Amino acid sequence: MTIKLYCMGESGNAYKAALALELGGLDWEPIYVDFFGGETRSEEFRKINVMGEVPVMLDGDETFTQSGVMQIYVTEKTGKFGGETPVEQREVMRWLFWDNHKLSSQAGMTRFLMNFLPEEKRPAEVIGFMQGRLKAAYKTLDAHLEGRDWIVGNAITNADIACCGYLFYPEPFGFDRKDWPNIDRWLSNIESTPGWKHPYDLMPGSPADRA
Repeated sequence: MTIKLYCMGESGNAYKAALALELGGLDWEPIYVDFFGGETRSEEFRKINVMGEVPVMLDGDETFTQSGVMQIYVTEKTGKFGGETPVEQREVMRWLFWDNHKLSSQAGMTRFLMNFLPEEKRPAEVIGFMQGRLKAAYKTLDAHLEGRDWIVGNAITNADIACCGYLFYPEPFGFDRKDWPNIDRWLSNIESTPGWKHPYDLMPGSPADRA
């Protein structure tokens, strides 16, 4: 049965789920959600996800929300991306939690404020504060990747899929790969993984569609 992923190309969290599905080799299809048109706030969408956000994943009668849960589900179905040993499995989870709190949440908000709000409504002080927090997160990740090809172990895991969620997007939000050599090398490793696709190629919806 084909897994359905309610998503949009602009969502880094949706990208984490989509990339796990794609690299995991599962049969899935993306279903575009018009976030900017207010679809996630509609009563109909709330019947799918009471949290009113993407991504949402449907596999038969099961519904999953929150990208980390979807990544774990892909691991349950495929045996991939979860770590090879109990120690690695705990380390993968540690980085999933770190990403959710320190990296993706900050990057998602900053990117939205800088690119998807009218220019006159962009709060400069908030953006500056968030970029400072992001710089600290980049330092943590870049230092961890010194001498490593992957965040955990010797192959791509959910830790990598989560932490890269927003870092391939072209819109400015205070991240430039060339400033972080270890992150840049790591992102190149992800790009070289068979089946990898850019978020705007993997899921429907991009800023160009609204231009």
